[in-house]
Amino acid sequence: MTPRQFVRAAVTVAAALAAVVLGGMVISSTRARAQEEDVENSRIQIGFEIAPVPLNLSGKNRELVGLGSYIVNARADCNGCHSAGTATEFAAGGVPFFGQPLKVNPATYLGGGRDFGPFMGVTHIFSRNLTPDKTGLPEGGHTFAEFVQIMRSGTDFDHLHPTCPGAPIGTCIHPPFDGDLLQIMPWPFDGRMNDHDLRAIYEYLSAIPCIENPPPAPSILHNDCQ
Repeated sequence: MTPRQFVRAAVTVAAALAAVVLGGMVISSTRARAQEEDVENSRIQIGFEIAPVPLNLSGKNRELVGLGSYIVNARADCNGCHSAGTATEFAAGGVPFFGQPLKVNPATYLGGGRDFGPFMGVTHIFSRNLTPDKTGLPEGGHTFAEFVQIMRSGTDFDHLHPTCPGAPIGTCIHPPFDGDLLQIMPWPFDGRMNDHDLRAIYEYLSAIPCIENPPPAPSILHNDCQ
């Protein structure tokens, strides 16, 4: 074999090896994507299976609703805080801590109202109503952009408990706590979720039934469903 023939043969072998390696990478990448899709589809299916209330899918992205239910009901337990409290969180005969099969109370599901007691001894803080109002937007009519801001920055758009300008007066929050921020919600951690997951949560909250919480419930929990 002449030197030129040897070089040509080496180039041919190298090209063949490169093709094999590239093909393997493509196959591996395709398999990884397929596995990711299988996991996502499984979560979506589980989300629909565990949703404790009927869902309005009209105009909604079905996959996002299912994934949002999975995050809200299986991973985050949002209803644990955003219901009226342990006495009404579960339906009769459905309290898992009594050894009963889990059954969420749909009448209070994500309707807010849990009293976290005096915060720093000066005010009561209640969990908010997350159900959609008559506009179809969750959390009392918040847009998705506002929802992301709440989740990522803890912004309290309701300004319920401003920072006390002086001595505590019963409804304000004393420094160093910032009254412009939600103080109980774990937004510093929930906000680490990616945009896709936050969109899924928002889509799910848009699909659940509205809860009005009429008086004597605190005014912040009232929701105009009609």
